[in-house]
Amino acid sequence: MAARTQAVQHIERAVLAAVDTTGNGAAHDLEELRQLVDTAGAQVVGELTQRRDAPNPVRYFGKGKIEELAELVRQSRADLVIVDDDLSAVQQHNIVEVVDARVIDRTELILDIFAQRARTREGKLQVELAQHKYLLPRITSVYTRFEQQRGGIGLRGPGETKMEADRSRIRRRIADLERQIAEVARHRRIARAKRERLGLPTAALVGYTSAGKSTLLNALTGADVYTDPKLFATLDPTTRRVDLPSGRVALVSDTVGFIRKLPHHLVAAFRATLEETVQSTVLLHVVDVSHPQMRAQMEAVLGVLNDLHVGERPILTVLNKIDLVKDTYTLREMVAKYPDTVYLSALTGNGLIQLLRKLEQVLAREERRAEARRWEERRAYGAV
Repeated sequence: MAARTQAVQHIERAVLAAVDTTGNGAAHDLEELRQLVDTAGAQVVGELTQRRDAPNPVRYFGKGKIEELAELVRQSRADLVIVDDDLSAVQQHNIVEVVDARVIDRTELILDIFAQRARTREGKLQVELAQHKYLLPRITSVYTRFEQQRGGIGLRGPGETKMEADRSRIRRRIADLERQIAEVARHRRIARAKRERLGLPTAALVGYTSAGKSTLLNALTGADVYTDPKLFATLDPTTRRVDLPSGRVALVSDTVGFIRKLPHHLVAAFRATLEETVQSTVLLHVVDVSHPQMRAQMEAVLGVLNDLHVGERPILTVLNKIDLVKDTYTLREMVAKYPDTVYLSALTGNGLIQLLRKLEQVLAREERRAEARRWEERRAYGAV
């Protein structure tokens, strides 16, 4: 019995905190944060929000609200506070000074989830790179006081030396990780070049995390990609062949899901992985049409695609999880708004054949456009 008791893992108790700058209430923001906390393996025991035009640059919350947060932590016996924004080193330090618990921000939480979910060597390298890039400016901020107080008693030499040593160590590790990721990316480009020589069109599944991309890949191709209702089940890209209705073959790639306030360090670190998206013929934007924040999620995905400079690539919108939708007005409205749209249930298979037919139409259209561009280029150079 004692051994069994020791084996039980301690579940951290978390209080969620957020500043609402919209005036509409932060309930929907905290709902997503709750899902992230659940994915990370912690338990939410309290929540606190404050309406402000902007977070306090020194304390994040107002002084009175931080005292309220400290009391909530005491009453709920929380281990940590999770803030639904990025905190500066100063903000984090000042909250910790008042609250008797560890304090992390949204980015640290997402990085922790990615560290848990990374399975391949490439995924682990990318997560570690993101973690070090996130840590580097914080190390600098922590030691800034040594530069400002240079020459004070007890601060001459050692403080500055340690700061520079820590920064140099992190920079060296970042450079080493970037070299290793570049080598992995080179092998990925070689593999992609081999596929391109086959002349097969490609489609990349993109979308908000938990929209059902991996389930759709499995349904389309017979793959056995891991799926999980929790966020960020898939970090590593998977490419499989799919048979189109005409008998032609295409390649479909699954990629990491996006999220609101996706940390820029993660986008940068996973850029090599997301090359599958950048190089694809068409994007399949998978949308959880049953989610109450569907439109906000779509905007978040399109924002990341613009950051990757692929926002102009042809997009086929896939409204997934129609088996959970009772109001068909939303489906009709979306189909009317987006010309290349299909709706289906990747889980039940309803609508898959319509997706394949529409995908084939879009691929054929893009091939005609590509051929027209090549013809115009040849004519411009006098080749025709």
